[in-house]
Amino acid sequence: MTGFAEYDQYDAIGLAELVRNKQVSARELLDEAIQRREAINPSINAIIHNMDELAYQAIDAGLPEGPFQGVPFLLKDLLAAYKGVPMTNACRAFRDFVPDYDSEMVKRFKRSGLVIFGKTNCPENAYVGVTEPLLYGPTRNPWNLDRTPGGSSGGSGAAVAARIVPMASGGDGGGSLRIPGSCCGLVGFKPSRGRNPYGPHGGEPWFGQVQEGVLSVSVRDTAAALDVTNGPDVGCPSTAPSPARPFLEEVSAEPGKLRIAWSREPLVRQGELGEESIEALLKTVEQLTSLGHELVEVTPPVNKKTLGHGHIMRMMCAAAADLRQAKLTLGRSLKPDDFEPETWLMARFGESISGAAMEVISRDLHEQRHVFENFMQDYDVFLTPTLSKPPVQLGEFLVEGVDRMVSRIARHSGLGPIAKMLPLMLPELATKNFDWVASTPAFNITGNPSASLPLQWSREGLPMGMMFTTRLFDDACLFRLAGQLEREFPWADKRPNLASYSTSN
Repeated sequence: MTGFAEYDQYDAIGLAELVRNKQVSARELLDEAIQRREAINPSINAIIHNMDELAYQAIDAGLPEGPFQGVPFLLKDLLAAYKGVPMTNACRAFRDFVPDYDSEMVKRFKRSGLVIFGKTNCPENAYVGVTEPLLYGPTRNPWNLDRTPGGSSGGSGAAVAARIVPMASGGDGGGSLRIPGSCCGLVGFKPSRGRNPYGPHGGEPWFGQVQEGVLSVSVRDTAAALDVTNGPDVGCPSTAPSPARPFLEEVSAEPGKLRIAWSREPLVRQGELGEESIEALLKTVEQLTSLGHELVEVTPPVNKKTLGHGHIMRMMCAAAADLRQAKLTLGRSLKPDDFEPETWLMARFGESISGAAMEVISRDLHEQRHVFENFMQDYDVFLTPTLSKPPVQLGEFLVEGVDRMVSRIARHSGLGPIAKMLPLMLPELATKNFDWVASTPAFNITGNPSASLPLQWSREGLPMGMMFTTRLFDDACLFRLAGQLEREFPWADKRPNLASYSTSN
């Protein structure tokens, strides 16, 4: 018999305990992860770059004695720079770009003992909530290969859902950990703004909205990961207060009776959520009530239009900045096929927005942060569905018709023709972007800790996450509640059929 048949029965902490107790070696775990990748990844296209030789070299050199010593791990192919390994951001312009440094988060992942053996797929520059880049092709959801695993950390989500690894890295600028967490039946935890470092390059991505983290099969894995990554690095622009004790300890602590606000309304658009999401929400409310918490139906008095339009405007400016930075990094002029047509369109719009306009937008969004945090002074937790409906079909958010034509024109035109279209297209862009992703960006703007937990399932048996958000910097409360929910309504045994593959059978 070869391999380690019980591999997918353990979370990351569980595998590390086996290594620590010499019941299995780090090399055996890596062998098993690679075999699972080779068997499963052709069906889901989650992993787009292999790093096997580097992983074996790290094991042979001696792994740090961290909490995840010997555990196989994957990096999202964006922000997570690994010296000597391509980092493409799913852009054709960067297909040959190789950073000469480790990002601070990667340094901390390495110090925890993780064995990094690959990089995962994402949408180009992480602009959308599905993972279908032209460079690598679509990633498929292990629960249903015709559905999306979400995005932008969709490759990481699919790889963890398929149990190739128990945990993988991701980042969240508009929901990019929570969306795949919901779609793939995983824990997707966005820490408070400033909890994790950004360095050494890139400043605060997307006006400070991005926080890196992990997607995992268990709450304790996510907590332990945050314990090893949190804290500022040199020159960190935003810093969250140090936790009172390790987040891992919070997971087993009782949360006490919490006052939980909940809403069946979207937060970044008008309208309603889908019927199945509301059904899942009501079931979650019943579960929380049964645990003794106080549930209050109320919607935060935030300005939905301000949040939605502000998020899109920030994304457009970020796209414009990304293309400017690409030109500097590559040392050449950009070609039309370096980026996808939609990226060019966003960048053209972004170039047309004045600095004064962005300052007004930033002030408006800052006001919304105060509105939400004032609302939260009466509550411990806020609950709403992570997404407006179950995982959508692949290709559902492809740009078609007139919008696609305009996107293609944007690759070749100047600012003039495109800038005039922005006031006309902005409402339509907001509608398309937030039809499915109806609430997650709100908490990237406010900076509050927010997590999607795999508590519910659709009529077709697809995962449907519930999103819990706590006061700014109160990540500890979120872990206490998440730990209680995992104990009372466990999800570890729920997994897609694809993940039942075992190389040891």
